[in-house]
Amino acid sequence: MAYQGTGNHSPPGYDDGGHRLQDLPAGNNYEEEASRGLLSSQTGPFTGPFDDPQQRNLSPARPTSGYSLTETYAADAGYHDPYSAGGSVYSAQSGENPAAAFGVPGRVASPYARSETSSTEAWRQRQAPGGAGSGGGGGGLRRYATRKVKLVQGSVLSVDYPVPSAIQNAIQAKYRNDLEGGSEEFTHMRYTAATCDPNEFTLHNGYNLRPAMYNRHTELLIAITYYNEDKTLTARTLHGVMQNIRDIVNLKKSEFWNKGGPAWQKIVVCLVFDGIDPCDKDVLDVLATVGIYQDGVMKRDVDGKETVAHIFEYTTQLSVTPNQQLIRPTDDGPSTLPPVQMMFCLKQKNSKKINSHRWLFNAFGRILNPEVCILLDAGTKPGHKSLLALWEAFYNDKDLGGACGEIHAMLGKGWRNLVNPLVAAQNFEYKISNILDKPLESSFGYVSVLPGAFSAYRFRAIMGRPLEQYFHGDHTLSKQLGKKGIEGMNIFKKNMFLAEDRILCFELVAKAGSKWHLSYVKASKGETDVPEGAAEFISQRRRWLNGSFAAGIYSLMHFGRMYKSGHNIIRMFFLHIQMLYNTFSTILTWFSLASYWLTTSVIMDLVGTPSPSNGHTGFPFGKTATPIVNTIVKYAYLGFLLLQFILALGNRPKGSRFSYLASFVVFGIIQLYVVVDALYLVVRAFSGSAPMDFDTTHGVGAFLGSFFGSTGAGIIIIALAATFGLYFVASFMYMDPWHMFTSFPQYMAVQSSYINILNVYAFSNWHDVSWGTKGSDKADALPSAKTTKEGGKETVIEEIDKPQADIDSQFEATVKRALTPYVAPEEKEEKSLDDSYKSFRTRLVTFWIFSNALMAVCITSDGVDKFGFTNSATDRTSRFFQALLWSNAVVALFRFIGACWFLGKTGVMCCFARR
Repeated sequence: MAYQGTGNHSPPGYDDGGHRLQDLPAGNNYEEEASRGLLSSQTGPFTGPFDDPQQRNLSPARPTSGYSLTETYAADAGYHDPYSAGGSVYSAQSGENPAAAFGVPGRVASPYARSETSSTEAWRQRQAPGGAGSGGGGGGLRRYATRKVKLVQGSVLSVDYPVPSAIQNAIQAKYRNDLEGGSEEFTHMRYTAATCDPNEFTLHNGYNLRPAMYNRHTELLIAITYYNEDKTLTARTLHGVMQNIRDIVNLKKSEFWNKGGPAWQKIVVCLVFDGIDPCDKDVLDVLATVGIYQDGVMKRDVDGKETVAHIFEYTTQLSVTPNQQLIRPTDDGPSTLPPVQMMFCLKQKNSKKINSHRWLFNAFGRILNPEVCILLDAGTKPGHKSLLALWEAFYNDKDLGGACGEIHAMLGKGWRNLVNPLVAAQNFEYKISNILDKPLESSFGYVSVLPGAFSAYRFRAIMGRPLEQYFHGDHTLSKQLGKKGIEGMNIFKKNMFLAEDRILCFELVAKAGSKWHLSYVKASKGETDVPEGAAEFISQRRRWLNGSFAAGIYSLMHFGRMYKSGHNIIRMFFLHIQMLYNTFSTILTWFSLASYWLTTSVIMDLVGTPSPSNGHTGFPFGKTATPIVNTIVKYAYLGFLLLQFILALGNRPKGSRFSYLASFVVFGIIQLYVVVDALYLVVRAFSGSAPMDFDTTHGVGAFLGSFFGSTGAGIIIIALAATFGLYFVASFMYMDPWHMFTSFPQYMAVQSSYINILNVYAFSNWHDVSWGTKGSDKADALPSAKTTKEGGKETVIEEIDKPQADIDSQFEATVKRALTPYVAPEEKEEKSLDDSYKSFRTRLVTFWIFSNALMAVCITSDGVDKFGFTNSATDRTSRFFQALLWSNAVVALFRFIGACWFLGKTGVMCCFARR
């Protein structure tokens, strides 16, 4: 178990003498902190969101401005009593003009102090140098002085920009006054316009990163990949990371973290945003509030060479909670956030997640050379001490190459999200996976998938072939790699890269000459949001199922590469067992569609069809009605299963929401009906005068022989006990049984839909290898950088040099936007024209197929005799063919009569025609 206070020694090969980790004292309530913010604890006149009354006199003199939000929001004497009602939390809820909210009269509001018509359009306007919103309190254009910035090696644009005074003043004095790490670490944000491929982001080409420039060893690189999540989801992840870093820094008795420099200097947080266009611009305001981003500094290109990624660097002590409360340091207590080295990589174009990881590993990783890289998706909140638990797993196992924690669904306050059956089913699925699947695979040493949303890798373990194979899925390398690239792959390999994390796991374990293994760390937990609607759920699982199936086949086909690894004979023995297990699981998955139908049909026949084994009765509607109901249920099952193929082959889930919702409901009702039948089967097997076909009169041996040799009820009871019984036992063993009571019934209802809807849609759309990302990306709002020769030698650019007062004034509006409560946009359910056409086509084809099928069933099936048809199927078939033949004969005769009439008429009229 993690975090034992004693006995944790370094593994062989480590020279740090071992370490001891100690649990933090109880009382760190994360939810309370996130809900109240540190701002609410202030009293006195300095109630701005950043200012610390103890720090104002300690702040070093600045030549441009000593601005802080004290001056901005402080009240004039006649308007506001600074000591009345204590402090106030700044959360941008007090009015459109933040200055007016704090009693400052006559102040002109910034033109961007509110959301404007849209955050994207407002952001575009703010990118113009000296344009609206980039200056002081008033609107309009301003002309600024300029400064000349020298390019690194004549081609790399890397500029330091002063951060707002309020952000500087928020840094605790003990860090601000310690200039060993770099005099500009807390006063300036560093911006680099990377005009190169990630593989070319090297020291040799003039690129560098602050931690390397300060000669710091990076032990932990925490990466957050982002696509288009809102500011609440992003803040949930970022604030959770900040809290986890605080846990590490507060480890007083850790020999590792407390030597060789402060612990916070060994940790770097890197945010990688996948394109400017899909990015939610409100998230950029949140990042600007903590100091890691500024409007108006990005350059679209440098001398016509397009910028590939915009890289910002700053060390901050600020954080914004998911409910838009600003957290800043107030004292040296254990709840105070330490400085965190942050990097923000904003890619200019949307080039997908694998490319984001190429920036992380090939560009930043090779410069920082971290020991462990932790991967998080925006929206995943790491739990208390979770990142520490992941790191500790690597620290105590020198052969551990990768690890993952427990991901669980976000259930909301009071578990209210469990009201949605889809959320409850996914919660149960995640829990059982973490209780049964992940521990099993971890025991073998090969976890088939370390979720990209919450996993960690040892950097030197994935270097080489694992990353090379992984990056074959990067679209930006398709031309360079040729046939080995994503565009040259067949459809099977393209689907494999939809589950790219599975590829990296296999390549890591099979790495030649190495003996890396993978593990599951139960002490590390992460919370993530899950799809709440049927359409979103189906689209997500399409990528997961197709990718995992293709990657699973890939790992089985290439298992022979394990013999080139450095695993010992014991590990290889268990890897062979796991290979056989995975092969058997793949076969079961392939035949799951037929298996589920046969199970449903057999159970209904066992309890519904009158026979000597059930006393010639039918459950639950009696011996007459039950067979009729069962027949209807079977045809409904097959009918809706056929509907899934029709929908999957021609429609998007979002364009057929009602059809898919109805399918989930129908399959859920059928599943519950079958579960009731199965429970009745179990009860009847052990009760009554003639309990099924079990021998209960000739001793235990005879009973066991009849039970395990049964071809009907006995084998079904065994299957139920082996599945659902183990769920209960394992959940209680892991001391986490609540999902069995809150989510198990919903999972039972949705279980058949996993096979009949999700698998059908996934396999029917095997050709679709898209991630659902947007198309072209534009950065037209960004200015270009033009260079000149200074004195005929040095290459420089002219950069606007804003006064500190204007930087601070602009920041005032940024804070206002960032701390505005998030309002989720209304999702429009309108169908596109293409969706409307496809929906009509689907209805037409469905009606055509089912009407024909209904007629065929009514005529040829003996099952419909139960509905009151007097004739047998043979008689109905004979009469149908008679009617069909007579009908064809009548139609043919009718056509012949028409032809004769036309011929006779034409011949007669020919005789009387005028010539």
